[in-house]
Amino acid sequence: MVQKAKILLVDDRPENLLALEAILSALDQTLVRASSGEEALKALLTDDFAVILLDVQMPGMDGFETAAHIKRRERTRDIPIIFLTAINHGPHHTFRGYAAGAVDYISKPFDPWVLRAKVSVFVELYMKNCQLREQAALLRLQLEGGGRAVGDSKEPAGLLAELSARLAAVEEQAEALSKQLDEESADAAAVATAAHLERKLTGLRRALDALEPGAGNGAPSLPSQS
Repeated sequence: MVQKAKILLVDDRPENLLALEAILSALDQTLVRASSGEEALKALLTDDFAVILLDVQMPGMDGFETAAHIKRRERTRDIPIIFLTAINHGPHHTFRGYAAGAVDYISKPFDPWVLRAKVSVFVELYMKNCQLREQAALLRLQLEGGGRAVGDSKEPAGLLAELSARLAAVEEQAEALSKQLDEESADAAAVATAAHLERKLTGLRRALDALEPGAGNGAPSLPSQS
């Protein structure tokens, strides 16, 4: 069973949260509500999220301040943030949103289809990153176990073949996603994230190739998961 990605919805107005849930329910992911910046930061302490939809104007800690806290934490700094605002104060206000670390800045009322499409891109990137981490973990287990995974009776060659096949599936999906982003002229942040994912996949592929018989006796280095 594929684990669903979590999407954090942050807005002080219940009716806005309800509207966001209605728009994003078609993605079939886990939607988590937060009615304030403080509540959002608390949720981020324990759960991992694919993307955050953050209202700019909230009493107390507003969206800009909340985003600043998110970007200061090592655990959450790389989570994409999409700002939502009911008031457009011009280019300076938009620039402040991007400066706070947002990947997008959308004014209300917004097109539900556009918002859903933007969120789906980051959900897909998040799922690909999760798959990559799983493949890297399996490879580390193979290396540390001296050729056998714990509780696995497979020979090294068989396990390497399985890892290579799993990685190939992720590589194919990542390539298809990158082509889709190029064709749709997607946000620069989404394209950059996809490129970063492909670089990590390339590093993992090289590590697997280095384990093949006749590839040399040096232990391969694994790609960073940052």
